[in-house]
Amino acid sequence: MSQELHFAVSQFLYKKAELCDAYDWDAYLELYDEDSEYHIPQWIDDHNYVQDPNQGLSYIYYADRTGLEDRVFRIRTGKAASATPLPRTLHSINNIRVKTLDDGLIEAKVAWQTLYNRQGLEGCFYGHATYLLHQTADGFRIRRQHSILLNDKIDSVLDFYHV
Repeated sequence: MSQELHFAVSQFLYKKAELCDAYDWDAYLELYDEDSEYHIPQWIDDHNYVQDPNQGLSYIYYADRTGLEDRVFRIRTGKAASATPLPRTLHSINNIRVKTLDDGLIEAKVAWQTLYNRQGLEGCFYGHATYLLHQTADGFRIRRQHSILLNDKIDSVLDFYHV
């Protein structure tokens, strides 16, 4: 893996975080393939989480991008009461590890933290994520996002814009 690839992937992930913080939903959604999977599994016990979204519960699971598109539609139209008003967020990504897989996809593993403020309530979600990316003529696209939430308690709403 080259330093150039690591830098490019890091910049892509920083851009994703920035777009989410800025509520630039159209540009944010364009980072995902139409068939991209988005998964935040629930914990089974202290050290094991649901591996297969069809065999256990998930905080969020979208088999393709239409799940994210639906959430954005509801946010924009005011039909998501849990997201009205939207929180102010600050996404941080670190410990980025990148490798090229045999099938040409790029795997990026990161640690993440999102600080948020909504109606006077401040909080933090944090965890690890694994992204499967592929390169296009326009840059990287997300084929899969698998995020592990490390919080023990969720005192507020958890939605895609928190991760």
